[in-house]
Amino acid sequence: MKPARWFEIIVLFTALTLLIVYLVPKDSPLFIIRYVFSFVFIAFLPGYCLVTILFSKKNKLDIVEKSVLSVALSFGIAGLLGLFLGLSPIGIEFTSITYSLTLIVLVLSFIAFVVKIRELREPQVQGTEHVGSGSLQS
Repeated sequence: MKPARWFEIIVLFTALTLLIVYLVPKDSPLFIIRYVFSFVFIAFLPGYCLVTILFSKKNKLDIVEKSVLSVALSFGIAGLLGLFLGLSPIGIEFTSITYSLTLIVLVLSFIAFVVKIRELREPQVQGTEHVGSGSLQS
C-alpha cells in the first residue's frame, strides 16, 4: 500500500472514531459502534503505528506477528499514557485520554509515514558491502 494512502486511512479512522465517540449518545442503538471503534482505536491503532515504525521493509513481520505485537504495544502505550496523565496536573478524564491518545496516534502515524517514504526513496543495494581498510592494533 502506498504510504500516502496508508497515512490517509489512519487519519480518517482516527477522525471517524472521534466523531463517533463524541456524537453517538449513550442510549442510542448505535452505541455498539462506539464500543467497536473505541476498542480498535485503543487496543490496536497506536501499536500498529509503532510496529510500522520499528519493523521496516528489511525486518518484515507476517500478519499474525504484526497483529499480536500491535495489540501488546497498544496496551503498553495506553498504560503509560494513563500513568503519565495520572501523575500530571491534567488528570485522567475522558477528554484528556481521548485527546492524548489521538495525539500519540497522529504523531506515530506521521513518523511511520516518513519512514515509509524514506524506504521508497532509498536505492536498492545488492549485497555488496565495502569494508574499510584499517589495521588493528593490540
